[in-house]
Amino acid sequence: MISKRQYGARGELRAQAYLVGKGFRPVAANYHARYGEIDLVMRDGRELVFVEVKTRRDGAAGHPAEAVTATKLRNAVRAAVLFRREHAVRGPWRIDVVAITGEAVEHYRNVTA
Repeated sequence: MISKRQYGARGELRAQAYLVGKGFRPVAANYHARYGEIDLVMRDGRELVFVEVKTRRDGAAGHPAEAVTATKLRNAVRAAVLFRREHAVRGPWRIDVVAITGEAVEHYRNVTA
C-alpha cells in the first residue's frame, strides 16, 4: 500500500501527462508560496495555467473536486500572483482543477471561488 503523499504525487504526474496530451506545456511543479502550494504550472497557448490536482482512490470520501474549497482557491490565486511576480510573467492566466478518481480524470477550466 502506498502512502497518501505518494498517491497524490502519482496523481500529479497523471494530471500533467493528461494535460500534456491536451496540448499544455509544463512550466513548473510543486511551487511553494507562503499561501500554499500550486501543484502544476502549465502553458495552454498564451495562458499560464495554475493547476490544483486532487486525487482519490475511489468516491468513498466524496468527489475530489469537492476538496477545492473557496479558501483553497483564494490561496491559489495569491500564490499565482506571487509566482507571476517572481518570474516576471505577464499576460492571461487562470486556475484549473484536475480531479482524479481511480482511473477517471476530469479537468475543470478557469475555476473561481
